[in-house]
Amino acid sequence: MRILMTFLLALVPLVAAAQTVPRDWQREFPIGDFSRAIIDISEIRSGGPPRDGIPALSDPEMMPQDREETLDAREPVLVLALPGQVARAYPFRYLTWHEIVNDRVGGVPVAVTFCPLCNAAMVFDRRLGDRELTFGVTGRLRFSDMIMYDSQTESWWQQALGQAVVGTLAGAQLEQMMSWTLSWAEFRAEYPQGLVMAEPAAARSYGSNPYVGYDTMNRPFLYNGEDPPFGIHPLERVVRVGNRAWPLERVRAAGRLVEEGVTLTWVEGQASALDTRRIGDGREVGTVRVTDETGAPLVHDMPFAFAFDAFYPDGDWMIGD
Repeated sequence: MRILMTFLLALVPLVAAAQTVPRDWQREFPIGDFSRAIIDISEIRSGGPPRDGIPALSDPEMMPQDREETLDAREPVLVLALPGQVARAYPFRYLTWHEIVNDRVGGVPVAVTFCPLCNAAMVFDRRLGDRELTFGVTGRLRFSDMIMYDSQTESWWQQALGQAVVGTLAGAQLEQMMSWTLSWAEFRAEYPQGLVMAEPAAARSYGSNPYVGYDTMNRPFLYNGEDPPFGIHPLERVVRVGNRAWPLERVRAAGRLVEEGVTLTWVEGQASALDTRRIGDGREVGTVRVTDETGAPLVHDMPFAFAFDAFYPDGDWMIGD
């Protein structure tokens, strides 16, 4: 498997050889190979914090959901329910402050990730061939999306794509796993035996949103790209399934949409994690379910429209008639 992975990476076109690499990159990532990249590295910019300035977590404490007494009913949680395993809830009140949680579920190493600036909440399998990776936050952004790094090679990964874009592993792709966002009340009702991530032992204002009013701003933070087409607001949420995106407002207005083999439903009861200071008081964004024609859940996520446009420039916008 490792020989195959090495062969496949060798086929990836690289564009970094003649690019100027900022000195602080090599200083903070001494084993990173910045001569290898599949993107224009001038698109990468500092988000403010240095490497690990936003501290990723590993091996979080999980507890029975009936022991959790601090979450509000409408607070969002990212749900991971692997086959044969008890469902797990990762509250956004923690993900917002840490952005990456390296966990292990039934022997499967996973990376639970959330980029607040893009509203991209995604879970990845941390295995790459026969190698297991552990992820941290570089403190850098591309198109306002978090760039992660792996501790093993210090390659840089685009969170919105699950793809290595700079370093030894440039061109490698992580598998996105099935996950979805529910309100805390929905998770409790649906998974009475479920586990929830306990509050980390860090000095953070958990339960408060450091990005007050972000998802109703006119423009994304630290983003200078084009606006999405069709007059869609850059910070409108979209439901992404593969390279297709359904505007959340369209799904919300319909309640239920069935298009091209995909069924999307919307119900109220979930607060935005990026609105008010107190997350539980956030404006209504509701819960979306995504299934195929048989009712089986489909892998999806719900980024802001500008992020879908940036990372899927040839994607399909499902805007209806």
